[in-house]
Amino acid sequence: MKIMSVDYGDSRTGLAMCDKSEIIASPLMTVFERDFERCAAAVSERALENKAELIVVGNPINMNGTLGPRSEKCRLFADMLRERTGLEVVMWDERSTTVTAIGIMNDLNKRGKKRKEALDATAAAVILEGYLAYRKNNSGK
Repeated sequence: MKIMSVDYGDSRTGLAMCDKSEIIASPLMTVFERDFERCAAAVSERALENKAELIVVGNPINMNGTLGPRSEKCRLFADMLRERTGLEVVMWDERSTTVTAIGIMNDLNKRGKKRKEALDATAAAVILEGYLAYRKNNSGK
């Protein structure tokens, strides 16, 4: 199944996709949009263009497990994507994904403007990798 993941942000939203066999999660692009509805429209278009069958939206749960205002905003974004695309949209815990993405950027020695542009899409790929691992480990349950 082709799955797209979303790392929603107020000014930059990272997107990633996996292959049909759900083995490789790859950064796709970063949407640079501050307007909530226009961002949802752009992400929905990318999902349909890339023939996504499922969308995973990162859920920024607080480190103590509680849900805060950012989590609520991401849930509203997920609801908007569901409405616009007609696809199933799943919320996925994204704690520490940006830290992991920064580590990847450091390992690749990516710096400056290119780093900023790639960071959010890389974080979306980290979110998707976690979700794919969950699907693989829970496929028979």
